[in-house]
Amino acid sequence: MLSCSSTTVKNLLLKRRLCFLLKLVCFVSSVLIFCEFLIYYVVIFQCRWPEVKGGAHAGEKETSASVLKAIILADTHLLGEIKGHWLDKLRREWQMERSFQTALWFLQPDIVFILGDVFDEGKWSSPQAWADDVRRFRKMFKYPVSTELVVVVGNHDIGFHYEMTTYKLKRFEKVFNFTSGKLITRKGINFVLVNSVAMEGDGCAVCRTAEAKLVALSHKLNCSQQKPNFSNKRCSDVEKLPASEPILLQHYPLYRKSDAECSGEDSAPPEEKNIPFKENYDVLSQEASQKLIWWFHPRLVLSGHTHSACEVLHAGKIPEISVPSFSWRNRNNPSFIMGSITPTDFSLQKCFLPYESRVFTIYCAAGALLVILTLAHFQLLTPPFYFAQRLISKHKAV
Repeated sequence: MLSCSSTTVKNLLLKRRLCFLLKLVCFVSSVLIFCEFLIYYVVIFQCRWPEVKGGAHAGEKETSASVLKAIILADTHLLGEIKGHWLDKLRREWQMERSFQTALWFLQPDIVFILGDVFDEGKWSSPQAWADDVRRFRKMFKYPVSTELVVVVGNHDIGFHYEMTTYKLKRFEKVFNFTSGKLITRKGINFVLVNSVAMEGDGCAVCRTAEAKLVALSHKLNCSQQKPNFSNKRCSDVEKLPASEPILLQHYPLYRKSDAECSGEDSAPPEEKNIPFKENYDVLSQEASQKLIWWFHPRLVLSGHTHSACEVLHAGKIPEISVPSFSWRNRNNPSFIMGSITPTDFSLQKCFLPYESRVFTIYCAAGALLVILTLAHFQLLTPPFYFAQRLISKHKAV
C-alpha cells in the first residue's frame, strides 16, 4: 500500500517537472521567435511608401503605374575571413537577411539600390574569400524577378584610391554588372552610377576611364534635356534619352566640411559631428563634387560611406541624402530609404529597423523572468525566515 502511494507521488512529481520544463521551452522559444523573426515584420509593417506631391492630379491607376518604388540602402559590410568572427558574422548576416527579405515581401519595391561597401574586406580578399563573400551576399540579398537589384561600388569593395586596382574593379563589375558612368533608366527616370573612388582627379588609368564615361554620359543627358548651352549641331548625332534630370548614386558623399549641420536620431553622434572631413577619404574633393554637379545638374544625390544620416543642399538647390549603414555592426538603429520617384518629382521616407538595444532589453527581461519562474517553481522565493525554518525542519526530520 505504501509503495503504491509512493509511486503515485513520484509520478505526480515527474509530471509536474515535465510540465514545467515544457512551459520553459515554450517561453524561451517564443522569445527567440519574436526577437529573431517576428520583430522584423512588426517594425517594417509600420513603414509606408511616401506619396509623390504631384500625383494627386493624376488618376490613381496612372499614378501607380508611373511611380517607381525604390529602396535605397548602404554599407552592408559583410564580414570577411580576416576580421570577421564567425559569431559576429552569423548574427549580423541573419539580421540583415531577415530585414531585407521582410522588406521585399511586405513593400514589394520595383528596384533596390545598394550604395557601396557591400563587403568589409573586398579590398583584401583572396579569390577564394571573395567567392565565399559573394555566395553569402547572394543568399542574403536574393530577390524575386519582379524586383531589380543595382549595386554601386565602395572603397571597402575595391579599396581606397591608393589600393584600387583594375583587377579588383573588374572582379566587382563582373559580379554586379557595374560600371562608372552607367545610366539606368526606369519608367523615364535617369539614374547615374558613379565610382566615387575613381574621382581622385590624379589622372590614374581607372580615373581617366571613369571620368571619360561620365563626360560622355553628361553630354547625352544634356542634349536630351535641350540645355541652352548645347547647340543642335553638337547634339545632332547623340542618342536621345528621357528628358528627366538624373539622380546620382554613389558611395562617397559630395564635399561638405563635416556633419555639423546634420540632424536627426540617426545622424552622427554629437562628439563626431564637428570633426572635419578629409577630401577623397570621408567625402569627395571640392573639385570632383563641382564636376559632378556641373556635368549632370542632378535633382537628387544619394550616397553612403559615413554610416550616419545627413541631408544637405548643394548650390542651394540640389539635395543630397547620406544613407545610414544597413548593418547593426555600425549602428544601433539601421534604416533604409523608401523612394517614390517619377520623371519630374520624388518623395522619400525613412524606414527604421529594430533597435538592437531594445532587442537586448527584451532578452534581459525574458532572462530575469525565467529566473524568477524557476525559483518560484522550486519554492525558493519565500521570505528568508520561512526558508530557514524549512531547512531546519528538514534537518530535524533526518
